[in-house]
Amino acid sequence: MTDRRNPPISPRKQPKQARSTGLIAIILEAAAQVLAKEGAQRFTTARVAEKAGVSVGSLYQYFPNKAAILFRLQSDEWRQTTGLLRDILEDVQRPPLDRLRILVHAFIRSECEEAEMRVALNDTAPLYRDAPEAQAAKASGQQTIQAFMQEVLPEASEATRILAGELMTTTLSTVGKDFSESPRTPIEIEAYADAMADMFCAYLDQLRRSPPSPET
Repeated sequence: MTDRRNPPISPRKQPKQARSTGLIAIILEAAAQVLAKEGAQRFTTARVAEKAGVSVGSLYQYFPNKAAILFRLQSDEWRQTTGLLRDILEDVQRPPLDRLRILVHAFIRSECEEAEMRVALNDTAPLYRDAPEAQAAKASGQQTIQAFMQEVLPEASEATRILAGELMTTTLSTVGKDFSESPRTPIEIEAYADAMADMFCAYLDQLRRSPPSPET
């Protein structure tokens, strides 16, 4: 029996031709528009197919259900965020805390620019958040964060580095989401990102100066 709480979210098949790849791109673009306009509660495969100008049968060739479409949209967003993390945090030509400051500004701007879509995707998270595919997608970003923490806090214990990474990523995503839910001016975004970056840098600088003992 199929578990309705955990519908399959992997694509039915992978595109092998440019035409198929193009069709998937059209479907995903339509899905993003439907999600942004209708919200998670009114999101259906029928609406996506209609918006994309394809039959529901053509859509089902690649996506078994709406959860699979939504997970693909979320996966693409995770990949973009992971790419942003990697590009900025692995730029060893800049001092680590400068990289962190750049990351905070880029992340907050991105949250505000794509707030409507991100809020809608967050509402759909219960459909796939416990799926193995979702856990694997998140793990990639966590690895980048921990590599950065190893560089910034080489004398700290592993537990301290893990805590620092989790605290910053959770704060950044949660507070960034709340901040972006209201329209913001460029000046407000800059000021908010500066304040958050100051907070993170001060926290890491304190840990770097006097890391907790392993027993702490």
